[in-house]
Amino acid sequence: EKQVFQLRAHMYQARSLFAADSSGLSDPFARVFFISQSQCTEVLNETLCPTWDQLLVFDNVELYGEAHEMRDDPPIIVIEIYDQDTVGKADFMGRTFAKPVVKMSDEHYCPPRFPPQLEYYQIYRGNSTAGDLLAAFELLQIGPGGKSDLPPIDGPTDMDRGPILPVPLGIRPVLSKYRVEVIVLEHEIFMVDRPRVDIECAGKGVQSALIQNYKKNPNFSTLVKWFEVDLPENELLHPPLNIRVVDCRAFGRYTLVGSHAVSSLRKFIYRPPDKKAQHWNMAG
Repeated sequence: EKQVFQLRAHMYQARSLFAADSSGLSDPFARVFFISQSQCTEVLNETLCPTWDQLLVFDNVELYGEAHEMRDDPPIIVIEIYDQDTVGKADFMGRTFAKPVVKMSDEHYCPPRFPPQLEYYQIYRGNSTAGDLLAAFELLQIGPGGKSDLPPIDGPTDMDRGPILPVPLGIRPVLSKYRVEVIVLEHEIFMVDRPRVDIECAGKGVQSALIQNYKKNPNFSTLVKWFEVDLPENELLHPPLNIRVVDCRAFGRYTLVGSHAVSSLRKFIYRPPDKKAQHWNMAG
C-alpha cells in the first residue's frame, strides 16, 4: 500500500568538524538523502561550527508498506557533510544517520512527540569521529485532505535569506546574546615571525593584533578583544570556541601554526546577579 509523506529536516548546526582546508577551517554544507531525493543546506565559509539554521522540506515522498510499519520503523536518513572548494568538486568530511519521528495523518501534532526536539548525531569519517550534527527530523503523512492538513511551519521568516527557510519556532533553541571577551597576553611558539590569534564561536569572532616581529617583541599590542554572539540558553547546545594561531606572510597569505577547541564554555560564563533577588535579600 502506498503512503505519501512530507519530510522536514531541521538542520540547525554542526560542531567540531574536520578541518579540510590548509587554513585550519572548512567551508561546510550538508547534503540530506532520503529515499530517492536529496537536498543541500547553504555553504557557510571558514568555520568548523556552522549554524545553518535551515529547514529542508521534501515533498511527495512515496513509501510502500503497512501504516504501522511506517510509523514504528521508518526508512533511515543519510546526512553527509562536505567542504566546498572554490575549484573542483566538494570534499567529503563525514557522514551520519538518523531516523525521523513519524506522524500519521490520523494523529495529532502535539507533545510529547511533536514538535521534535533537536538532537546531536555523531558524524563519522571512516572509523573516526568527525564532529556532531544538531538537527531534528519529522516525517508527516499527507492524508486525503492533501498538504493543507499538514501542521503549519511556524516562522520565523528571514527576508534577507530569500527562499531559505529557517528552523521553525518550537524546534529552534531559544537564544540569548553573549559578549565574548578575550585577553591575549603573549605568544610562546617558536619558528614564527608574525603570529596572529583568531578566535571564533558560532560563526562570529575576532583576530588579535599582529606581532610584527616575534623575535624582538613576543607581546601583543592590544590585549583585550571582544565580540557579541547569539548562543542557546541551554548550555548543552553551546558550540565550542575555536582558537587558531597563524603566521602571517607577505601578500595576505598565512600559515596555520596550531589550533585548539574549548569544548565547554560553562566555566567561563558570568551572569550578573539578579537585582530583584538582591533587593529582596537586603529587605529580608
